[in-house]
Amino acid sequence: MPVALVRSKILLRAFLLLPPILVTVISSPVVDGAPQTSSGRAREYTFEIVHSYPHDASAFTQGLAYRDGFLYESTGLNGRSSLRKVRLETGDPVRKIALPADFFGEGIAIVNHEIVQLTWQSKTGLVYDIDDFHLLRSFQYGGEGWGLTTDGRHLLMSDGTSEIRVLDARTFAELRRLKVRDDRNPVSDLNELEFVEGEIFANVWHTDKIARISPESGKVLGWIDLTGILSPMYRREPEAVLNGIAYDAHGKRLFVTGKLWPTIFQIRLVGKK
Repeated sequence: MPVALVRSKILLRAFLLLPPILVTVISSPVVDGAPQTSSGRAREYTFEIVHSYPHDASAFTQGLAYRDGFLYESTGLNGRSSLRKVRLETGDPVRKIALPADFFGEGIAIVNHEIVQLTWQSKTGLVYDIDDFHLLRSFQYGGEGWGLTTDGRHLLMSDGTSEIRVLDARTFAELRRLKVRDDRNPVSDLNELEFVEGEIFANVWHTDKIARISPESGKVLGWIDLTGILSPMYRREPEAVLNGIAYDAHGKRLFVTGKLWPTIFQIRLVGKK
């Protein structure tokens, strides 16, 4: 037998005796695929339901955030607005305060140890201690308040237009505005916001779609279509629309709900073919 062949067999036998090499393909539990197609157009996504949790069907959800195992929720309607800390697994509020009757609660964001809450047309923002919901201070802004989130350094605020305001998280001074566009067309009615893995996720009012937005340029990077996630039998009210996004950055969990919805859904995004 040629020497080269003997050596090859010895190497093959040695290789077979080695412990197996495990190749693990790791994919995000939230997002499947890149946010844009190769042509640069916004990619479209559908969803998979990972888990369903109960939600107060009387809650007119305007803002949603996640921190340390709990959801924090702002609800709207004059005389019914509230701020809540909610146990995710049961939907039960463990802390709740009512807003003054002339305030219509809107988006919220958690910044360090504080909760910042917008109001709709009162031009007033409210800042609470996260532990006991004690009101610490308030601030003023122009126009309407809709959605609110934070990138860890700034507050990002929607006002129902196609613009997102970038605010100083300490002074609430407006620093600049993002003009949100899909290709060349402005995307208006931006509502509840959440910052997810370096992108702004925004509900588009009265639709079943969430826009994935670049925080640098305002360009729409992707569209999430949640059509069919909730049975029409639970959406008899005209305003029982999709509105509520929260992200557990540590656990990589994405939650969505709507106004007057009985369910909060944990979902995973799946790119459309």
